[in-house]
Amino acid sequence: MMVKTPTRFDFETLRELAGDKVFARGKDYYRDGTVEILAIDRRRVLARVEGTDDYRTEITGRGTEIGGECSCPAFGDWGFCKHMVATALAANAAGGGAETEGADPLSRVRDHLRAKSVDALVQIIVELAERDPALFHKLSIAATVEYADDKTLEAQLRKAIDGATRVRDFVDYRHAAGWAADVGAALDMLAGLASGKRAALVLASADRAMDRIERAIGSIDDSDGHCGALLDRARDIHIAAARAAQPEPVRLARDLFAREMKDEYGTPAAIGSLYADVLGERGLAEYRRLALEAWEKLPAPKGKARAGDDFSDGRYRLTRILDFFAERDGDIDARIALRAKTLSSPWSYLQLAEFCAAQGRQAEALRRAEEGLWVFEDEKPDERLVLFVAALLSKAGRREDAAAHLWRAFEKAPSLELYAQLRKLGGKTEYGRAAKILESPAGDEARKVRYSADLLVDIQIREKMFDAAWATVRRGGVSMSVREELARKSESVRPREAIETYALCVEQLAGAGGNPAYARAAALIARMATLRDAAEQAAYVAALKARFERKRNFVKLLG
Repeated sequence: MMVKTPTRFDFETLRELAGDKVFARGKDYYRDGTVEILAIDRRRVLARVEGTDDYRTEITGRGTEIGGECSCPAFGDWGFCKHMVATALAANAAGGGAETEGADPLSRVRDHLRAKSVDALVQIIVELAERDPALFHKLSIAATVEYADDKTLEAQLRKAIDGATRVRDFVDYRHAAGWAADVGAALDMLAGLASGKRAALVLASADRAMDRIERAIGSIDDSDGHCGALLDRARDIHIAAARAAQPEPVRLARDLFAREMKDEYGTPAAIGSLYADVLGERGLAEYRRLALEAWEKLPAPKGKARAGDDFSDGRYRLTRILDFFAERDGDIDARIALRAKTLSSPWSYLQLAEFCAAQGRQAEALRRAEEGLWVFEDEKPDERLVLFVAALLSKAGRREDAAAHLWRAFEKAPSLELYAQLRKLGGKTEYGRAAKILESPAGDEARKVRYSADLLVDIQIREKMFDAAWATVRRGGVSMSVREELARKSESVRPREAIETYALCVEQLAGAGGNPAYARAAALIARMATLRDAAEQAAYVAALKARFERKRNFVKLLG
């Protein structure tokens, strides 16, 4: 009896991961013979797939547990791509025997190289380096470290960093990862030298790398955060090199202070645990002197600052530096005084008040927070600051004062959280006043009406006032998302209204199209089935199938 060998990757799971359209295209790629399997074992399948370019595609796992990655742009944008589908199908077609050790091309290449002499291997690598700039630079640096003097090595490192970080035109999202990989390779070379006898050269090179990366950021689509990660890596290399080279501490302090004051990206944080051990007491003393000198030159704040003012004149950076030293000295008063000099927004008042509270200074925390509410009383209230003040007042037994702050904020910018705190203070009797405010919003713009209606229904749901909530819905202005939430919470007592709402949602979702929308619609239809008799539900589903017969994926979900 012949035993059928199970396929490596489950067919239906592949279809589900890729989606019908991508799966079909991957199937075509496989049939066209674009897949070349390079390595296959129980852990993974590695292939090169021909497309617009040649792509490196890796599939891991087996059965229904399938993962992997592809070097194509589509994988970065959407995930499981047609090249991965094609590779998985090629692996299935290869059968279980393909996983035998030594059967794949890379295994054969490995065995072939083992049989070569050292001279032959050297010749192969040199020929590859002639055609691959990245490999050439890597090997060239390694050879320079071994045999060249400092001047020659410094020139090589500079050339490698400048070449990797160069940006001629804007680097779009699809090419950002490749640019970052080249920079990462250059940093790898520095990292390998950071703790050795050439550490002083690496210190200067890492500094240059940070400058070059920062300069390039404006010309790169860095949606995936490559540049931040590269800056962190360069900073770590800089720290390691500083520890090995032990540069003169006063000079190092001046260099680090200059970088921190001009740096837009928060790298490196030149004080604290990162550099304190390298700077020592002499370096730290110089760092503090420079910060105090710069602080004295800052102009006095004039009125309310605009967003970003604390950053543009270095005030925020200097506050951070001086706070480090004040914390090191255990001087709480100095730390509070620093924060009190940068009060440009409700958020800054909240930060100061929270700091005071954390130090056990509750009275000062309340004073600072209430001062923030007063300074910005003509603007939209900052809910976080209001809630902080109300919590402190309540804890101090001043519940009426807490409620007064909450009501003032609720009248200007009502929210469910403000209502929840009012309810906690005054009980359900607070509902009437809140409802009156929301039923008479300032102005008659549609946006304000909808905002108030949605919030009123949210509050009525919270109070389980379902009859009142549905009455609000009938008056209009309630968004579909809030209405759906009401339907879910009240379907056991108001099934007809819930069914009507779910039906409206189904119409919208089915009309919009797409498998995620169809799945949501099917889930709502299943809920409707629990709220009415089988005959009525069957008629409804039949009508949907007839109306949306062209949307086959949706109809398939209806059974």
